[in-house]
This record gives sequence, C-alpha cells and structure tokens, in this order.
Amino acid sequence: MASGVKPRVKVPKSASAGDIITIKTLISHKMESGQRKDGDGNIIPRSIINRFTADFNGQNVIDVAMEPAISTNPYFQFDATVPEAGEFTFTWYDDDGDVYETKKSIKIG
Repeated sequence: MASGVKPRVKVPKSASAGDIITIKTLISHKMESGQRKDGDGNIIPRSIINRFTADFNGQNVIDVAMEPAISTNPYFQFDATVPEAGEFTFTWYDDDGDVYETKKSIKIG
C-alpha cells in the first residue's frame, strides 16, 4: 500500500430531487511514472492511481482511466444529477492493487 494516500471528497449535504450538483474529489498520492531514478540511479517503480469511479446508489456516474502523465494528487470536479436521496461511492484504483474508497450521503430536502 502506498503511504500517505488520503482521499477527500466534497458533496453537498442536501439537494432537491433532480438537482445538478457539483462534486469535488482529490486524492493525495505521489503518482510515480516509473521513469524517474533515485539517488543511486535505480528506476523508481511506477505507482499511479490508474482509475477513478463514482457511483450513486449503485449506478455509475463517472469512470476515468488515468495514465502516467497525470499529476500528483489528482483532482476531479464534475456534475451529477441527484434523482433521490442516496449515497455516492468514490473509488480510486492503484497500480499495486490497492483500492481506496470513501462514501458520502446526500439528502433530498
């Protein structure tokens, strides 16, 4: 598991049914491309978040494939329509097989 990896997500606490909301996500991750060398001249192994998904009540909202050129601490902002109260599940997939997940609920009010 990569050290210091921390996902952060901002989702409004409530919305009206049918509203379009803005969601912001950021994950702290070094994102090594596998092309740099350490002080001894050894290649630093590739370690990137290679996929990000967001689901709402089990339905996919966004699915992003990432490549080595992506920056450190990838940030995504996107809009989603909220048809009902429910829960968003955000998942980041790491090259080493680790999966980082966080959930946020939203109420209809």
